Amino acid sequence: MGVMEGLFLVQSSSTVVLLGVLLLLLLYLLSSGSESPKEGQEPPGPRPLPILGNLLQLNLKTLHLSLCDLSKKYGPVFKIHFGPKKIVVLAGYKMVKQALVNCAEEFGERDILPVFHDMSNKLGILWANGENWKVMRRFTLTALRDLGMGKRGVEEKIIEEIQHLKAVFKSFDGKPFETTQPVNVAISNVICAIIYGSRFDYEDPLFKAMVQRSNENMKNAGSVPIQLYNVFPKLFKNSKMWVKVMKDYRINRCEMKQLVMGLKDSLNVEDCRGFIDYFYICKASGENSVHLHEENLLATVSNLFIAGTDTTSTTIRWGLQYMAKYPQIQERVQQEIDRVIGDRQPKVQDRKNLPYTDAVIHETQRLANIVPMSLPHVTSCDVTFNGYFIKKGTSVMPLLSSVLWDESEWETPKSFNPAHFLDADGRFVTRDAFMPFSAGRRVCLGESLARMELFLFFTSLLQHFRFTPPPGLTEDQLDLTPVVGFTLNPANQGLCAVPRI
Repeated sequence: MGVMEGLFLVQSSSTVVLLGVLLLLLLYLLSSGSESPKEGQEPPGPRPLPILGNLLQLNLKTLHLSLCDLSKKYGPVFKIHFGPKKIVVLAGYKMVKQALVNCAEEFGERDILPVFHDMSNKLGILWANGENWKVMRRFTLTALRDLGMGKRGVEEKIIEEIQHLKAVFKSFDGKPFETTQPVNVAISNVICAIIYGSRFDYEDPLFKAMVQRSNENMKNAGSVPIQLYNVFPKLFKNSKMWVKVMKDYRINRCEMKQLVMGLKDSLNVEDCRGFIDYFYICKASGENSVHLHEENLLATVSNLFIAGTDTTSTTIRWGLQYMAKYPQIQERVQQEIDRVIGDRQPKVQDRKNLPYTDAVIHETQRLANIVPMSLPHVTSCDVTFNGYFIKKGTSVMPLLSSVLWDESEWETPKSFNPAHFLDADGRFVTRDAFMPFSAGRRVCLGESLARMELFLFFTSLLQHFRFTPPPGLTEDQLDLTPVVGFTLNPANQGLCAVPRI
């Protein structure tokens, strides 16, 4: 869908139509040349049109690819205009690291997009800044650590959930099925066990609906109508997509609030069941009482539920898709698992003895590139960066695609190649340009949990099942073109999980 097509999603009016025609005419009347980069001045970039900026030069359905292409022309630091809004794009490992890690304070604030402002009202941890963000992030990290994130307690919750997911996969008896729903609910249950202190039954209608709405919202948040709303919020606020996104968000928030209030009413300060209890116990003690209010709690729980589900479940589904696509790699993973683990349950401590499997998981994260543009940042002060002047309050987009696919960092950046993470002797090696969780002050706070989940779910599923394309499709015909939303998802083609043991 093009930009002008998106304009017609707004309720028809002759004024809007006329405006669209006039803006198109401007495209032919104005020069399409680029601004030349000069030391000490703003970054270079394509010349913007009035009002529309560079929108007509971008494919909003695959925006990350458009930006990667522009970086080849304008360099690793360039600017574009989304409508009237100027955005500085950072491309390649060196520039992204320099900004997010070496200049963490200058580039460490979050640019709160209109659709996420509508949802969070600058509360919680994902779409917040300032003292509120610092306090809630610090509180959440402390709570998650105290509740066992990255430790044996959470490992046991993950392993419990794996048994339920294996049973679901087994129930299909080797016939093709779509993996999205079962994997999503399994990963959601892990974060729910941490937040609420208990898991949900897979057939619980409230739980299934919450997961489904969250999944839909993550997809819709990256849609063309919502991207246009973020550029022109007044013009697109009543579009059908915005109405749907906000409706689904409000229903989920209402149901989360009911769960939270139920736990509050049954609180026992001597028995902390999960994150909600931890919050109310700390609140009762007076710790950070200014920020520990229920609106902040609900925003944070929503952040954890969405962030703790979508990215991890999407990565696991990509991993299964790659195994079906590349059966020789799948076979080698299974041989390693059989040799090292046998038929017992994989544990986190097994990772060090499964270098090839670990490399396959990392390569899945790298190539799948599920959050291609990270979350937007904004400069906290005037800064001179790479010879260019960037004003305070400028939106900054770290292009993670350009890091994970950086041709100067990866031998075969566009191919699935586990050797990227193996040395000549087959030992696992880390790579500096591996940044799927972003970096710096805004690095994903759930990284340790996600790494644990990815390893345990992937090894357990590969231990018990061989994944193949559905009947009628060969490995070569399996489509790896991502479905673009706020994250990049594998297409719904169905897979067969054939039991091995």
